[in-house]
Amino acid sequence: MKRRTFLLSTAAASGALLVGWGLMPPRSRLGDAARFATLGEIALNGWLRFAADGTTILAMPRAEMGQGVHTALVMLAAEELDVDPASVRLVQAPAERIFGNVATFVAALPFHALQADGDERPVGVRAAQWMVAKVARELGINVTGGSSSVADAWRPLRLAAASARSALVASAANRWKANPADCRSENGKVFHAGGQSAHYGELAAEAAVRSPGEARLKSRAAWRLLGSAVPRVDVPAKTNGHAIFGIDVRLPGMLYAAAKFAPQPGGTLAQADTATATKMSGVRHVVRFPADSGGAAGIAVVADTTWQAKQALEAMTLAWNAGPNPTLDSDRILADLETAVRVRSGFNFHDRGDVAKAFGAAKTKLEAWYRAPYLAHATPEPMNCTARVDAEGVELWVSTQVPDFARAAAARAAGVSTDRVRLHARLLGGGFGRRLEADVVAQATRIAMQAGGRPVQLILSREEDMRHDFYRPAQVARLEAAIDDAGTVTGWRIRSAGDAPTPRWVERVMPEIAAVDLLDRSASEGLFDKPYDFPHQRIEHVATRSGVPVGYWRSVGHSHNAFFSESFVDEIAHALKTDPVAFRRTRLAKTPRHLAVLDLAAARSGWGTALPEGRARGVALHESFGSIVAQVAEVSRSAEGRPRVHRVVCAIDCGTAINPGIIAQQMEGSVVFGLTAALYGRIDIRKGAVQQGNFPDYRLLGMAEAPVVETHIVPSTRPPAGVGEPGTPPIAPAVANAWFTLTGERRRALPL
Repeated sequence: MKRRTFLLSTAAASGALLVGWGLMPPRSRLGDAARFATLGEIALNGWLRFAADGTTILAMPRAEMGQGVHTALVMLAAEELDVDPASVRLVQAPAERIFGNVATFVAALPFHALQADGDERPVGVRAAQWMVAKVARELGINVTGGSSSVADAWRPLRLAAASARSALVASAANRWKANPADCRSENGKVFHAGGQSAHYGELAAEAAVRSPGEARLKSRAAWRLLGSAVPRVDVPAKTNGHAIFGIDVRLPGMLYAAAKFAPQPGGTLAQADTATATKMSGVRHVVRFPADSGGAAGIAVVADTTWQAKQALEAMTLAWNAGPNPTLDSDRILADLETAVRVRSGFNFHDRGDVAKAFGAAKTKLEAWYRAPYLAHATPEPMNCTARVDAEGVELWVSTQVPDFARAAAARAAGVSTDRVRLHARLLGGGFGRRLEADVVAQATRIAMQAGGRPVQLILSREEDMRHDFYRPAQVARLEAAIDDAGTVTGWRIRSAGDAPTPRWVERVMPEIAAVDLLDRSASEGLFDKPYDFPHQRIEHVATRSGVPVGYWRSVGHSHNAFFSESFVDEIAHALKTDPVAFRRTRLAKTPRHLAVLDLAAARSGWGTALPEGRARGVALHESFGSIVAQVAEVSRSAEGRPRVHRVVCAIDCGTAINPGIIAQQMEGSVVFGLTAALYGRIDIRKGAVQQGNFPDYRLLGMAEAPVVETHIVPSTRPPAGVGEPGTPPIAPAVANAWFTLTGERRRALPL
């Protein structure tokens, strides 16, 4: 990875060289079959190989964390190969650049969603996307995030499967001295009109030495799998207990570690009385370790069992040096963010028309302040990693969204080259962005270095996990609207402030380029890229650096910015005495996709019809990760005076619907995840330390509180877009808007 970065940096030094390179065709992502072949199995490209019994083996580069990506990618391959998805066996993809996630890097460009999508993109946008896609292909960074896995695999994986099918059919035709046009593929076999047949395993050896010719993707009319609710391939093993998550790893001679970290960011261990702990049953080692890969400095006990390690850790008397900012306080940070919005200018993410003129001529001006707190990820499976360090190098068993960066973190910690780090990817018990980090990998590696070559499994306690997260940034925004004499919104102005997660993440996973404080669109996404046709707009963001570790949280900036923007749109509608759906419709005439999603949600929710007494509806519309989602929430007041959500009607346009069943599952999961944050989520920091430590004080939505969620999918022939995250942003504003209709109280701060 460092060599590739150096080469690209060198190329960038010469404008002519860079332009020439940019005009060259992009690198193929089909890969080298020879690098994927293995004993007894024959590869036809870098993605697919076949066993002698005809079994299809697919290289799986993306992490399965409940979002259904393994099923979706299997469906893409199985459709073009004409095989049963249940017959496809998955193996971990090797560390090859063909598996780099190109789509997520292209999506990070700071373009307005209406500019960056479709056939009418400006030339400059197209050129930037082309160049970033080429760079991403060269770097080949494997990452599961940004709801990009299916979008990224949509073409290369189908081409790999279609190419393999073409070669297999050609091989069968050659064997039978027949015209390939007279052969067909079905259920893992090739059939000839004359009655001959052979399964793929019988044909693979010959296909491997033949040119596949032109690979033709199936037409939509010929699809048998795509668009249907194929059962998920990961469910049987998760149901019967055979699925192996990171926390389930068991190895011969394995030891177990428990750790404690400095309570304040940047703190260090001052003193440790370990005498009692080292004499306790089962204790093998006590290991101090420094801050690494963004993780805090701390101390660990290695023992024969996790319980022994935890008990010994609790028996220690520890003293900590304060971090560089021991007075960090989340309330003070929110106040500072408000000041930043008032007095500092920010980066202008979107500018249209003459905003100053619109506000100068306005008859009415609306202004509202919104705020959102820090949030933890709280993954069901606590952070963990199993590591073994010996003369051969480092071996890892870990649940990760970034295998390349995990290997790099282990290599840095152990002082070895990256090619001496082997990684076994395991299922993720929830990711939500937390497993985009490699801190626990570095910690486990440093601990295992003291274990004499035995594997060590580090599992963070819930308290250490929650208090040493990389939190969703706190954010404050001021939103303003200018309304003229005719009651028309002419101006839309937003300034927000908060830490930008991308440069902080880059510092942790790629410290060699940490000096670059990157522009981060995720800080303003959901504000600068709204689809409403207000003629004069200006959206700025003030990037701050609070000292709190921040990172990517499910749906990233959209998660709080949608609450700000969609709540304020509702405020405008009520100020104009206009129905909130009707008001949005008047501003979506130029964006028919958004209008269709809004209309579908409104129709299916019964918008405008009577509800039982004591209930109200609220609506929100938001685009993120290429998908447009509208939600209508039905809300009442609970006996405790809180919002109680009974029903959520969700409409989504996510492009081609690969698997409607998974889409519905993800909308349901997103609503529950987002509703937990909307109603209860909050991380408080006092004197530099996080106060919440477990679920009694970081409450999750209970099953009895979960609403009925109905999902309706807009038919589309566009390429597939994101599904795992886009359902989260609209739920908070939909509930807040319903609460206002119900009570007349406008809540502008999360949690509600």
